[in-house]
Amino acid sequence: MNKKNLLLSLFFFSFVGYFSLHANPEVTIETFLAESPPTRSDSIPSAHLEKEEDAYLEGYIQALVNAHYYEFDILVYVENKDVYLYNLPKNALIKSSIIRFVADLPEVKSVTEVDKLPETRLEVLEEREGRPQITGIWFPQSTVLYAPMIGNPRETLYSAAYHIGDNVMGKKSIAVSLGDNFPIYRWRNVFYWQGALQIDIQAGVWSVFRMGVHYHGEMSELMNTDYLLGIPLSYAFDKWAFRFRVYHVSCHLGDECLVHHPETHRVNPSMEAIDFFVAYQATKTLRFYIGPGWVFHSDKTYPIDPFYIEYGGELRFLGYKSFYHKLYGTFFVALYMRNWQVNHWRFDGTYLLGYEWSKLQGVGRKMRLFATYHHGYSEGQFFKDSTSYSGFGFSWGF
Repeated sequence: MNKKNLLLSLFFFSFVGYFSLHANPEVTIETFLAESPPTRSDSIPSAHLEKEEDAYLEGYIQALVNAHYYEFDILVYVENKDVYLYNLPKNALIKSSIIRFVADLPEVKSVTEVDKLPETRLEVLEEREGRPQITGIWFPQSTVLYAPMIGNPRETLYSAAYHIGDNVMGKKSIAVSLGDNFPIYRWRNVFYWQGALQIDIQAGVWSVFRMGVHYHGEMSELMNTDYLLGIPLSYAFDKWAFRFRVYHVSCHLGDECLVHHPETHRVNPSMEAIDFFVAYQATKTLRFYIGPGWVFHSDKTYPIDPFYIEYGGELRFLGYKSFYHKLYGTFFVALYMRNWQVNHWRFDGTYLLGYEWSKLQGVGRKMRLFATYHHGYSEGQFFKDSTSYSGFGFSWGF
């Protein structure tokens, strides 16, 4: 795919994502361009909450916060339609998502984070919610502490992408991944910074299929499948997030590749490694991350030099809330770079441009539609072979 076609595909998939979020069967593109963006109150009769007292509004907001952010034990206090939020999480991204969510509700004049509430008022709120003072929560579900690095081609997400121009896996190939983080336990108010600490189980499978083959009527052949099992320990406070991970990767050459190419000699590039990543949420839309890794064991048939470093960033822009669809959407740009000792520290980069949808702004699971370009090295048994490709796909995950 030449540069002109790549730019056209990037523009096309970004436009499709952006326009689909705004699509309303009762609104044409002309009226959409002419009208101002809707607000949440547009979908609620104007007199619905006008005559309600603070107590009703307080209970209404508390119920919504509990439904969407139940894991954080936030208490809501309302006075003259000014909302005060107590016990917000220390993580800046999650905190910002909650504040924006409440500020967008009808009849809310302002939203303020408070570190203290009057004792009498705090007792009433805690009694109303019936919350024991717990130090942690089992199986938290609403979000993760260390958000995925979406430019990473080996991120544990559910995804499918069509690649063009890969001279290793095939000029036309399909890459499929199945991966997720399974949260086990989250400790609250940990260490000096009073952040959250969470342990997960991480699992992923990545497969690549070469398309356009013609062996006895077959249309594709499985080239490579890799498996990952990891145990990440994440910690987050304010704008910082950290992840320490111990993981195992098992690599397997595709059976059809072996059958169709009997001269291929299979090796076993499996390994056990640890890495430590640091992420910084510079603004509500800009994030950076970096992390070194150490391979402490690899198979003798495919020795891997021990050290590597990976880093990248993400930028989100032109975010839009669709109250008709109850979705939040935004464009994003992501890049992910790798320098491995086994590949002589040469650059290995992946770049994404796309659009993502989510129920809550900033946190929670998201659907992404994207165009991608990769220039560097391949994967699995072919990890030491240089390649490049462009393509497009979609993914689902945090």
